[in-house]
Amino acid sequence: MSVERLMRQLKGFSSPYVYNPWNDFDERYDTNQRASSIRRKQLQAYLEQRLDRAKILIIAEAVGYQGGRFTGIAMTCERMLLGHHPTVTPSMVFTELEPKRTSNPKSEYIIKPTQKEKGFNEPTDSVVWNAMLEANIDPYEVVLWNIFPFHPFKGIDGLTNRTPTKQELDLGWTYTEQLLDLFPRAQILGVGQKASLTLSDYGIDVQATLRHPANGGAGLYKEQFREFLEEKLKA
Repeated sequence: MSVERLMRQLKGFSSPYVYNPWNDFDERYDTNQRASSIRRKQLQAYLEQRLDRAKILIIAEAVGYQGGRFTGIAMTCERMLLGHHPTVTPSMVFTELEPKRTSNPKSEYIIKPTQKEKGFNEPTDSVVWNAMLEANIDPYEVVLWNIFPFHPFKGIDGLTNRTPTKQELDLGWTYTEQLLDLFPRAQILGVGQKASLTLSDYGIDVQATLRHPANGGAGLYKEQFREFLEEKLKA
């Protein structure tokens, strides 16, 4: 198994109800037709720089439109890559590639001034990254991922998020299994019950299930993450 092979597998996925950040182009929101290629390169750089280093895999449900939809990296938003985030710098994500924006600042569908100027920001992504940084964990020792690694949206509006179906979660496992092969020594944390249950259904030993940071769960997510690290240090 290699990162290159995983990237080829991801690129090959197609569904009318799901956006594939590493293959699809949406003229309403994307900068140009090279956007998916940029996102492929960014995910590849992110994963390759963590090979033989990652100690923890944090796995949530699916890509969100304010995060991986435009960066290609799970739970990582554009402002982190572009240097507009208050705590996460581009070099914490990857260093061997110049990060690029793929959301179109001139899009008539992107209406918030800060999104036009600085790219998208995802609150959940900030919670996950800040929990790492507050615990003094090297970001290169953590891999962020989603059981369903694509972006499910509502109706025809690509700037929405939809909970992945059971069928989609099961389909996503085929990609997640390949990811786990790349990081065989990493401990696995699930973000939200659906992510953990899907992993458990396929025989994966989930070390802890963390409360999803959305809908008021940020404080509990950080608390549970700290508790996991404390238990890990005791072991």
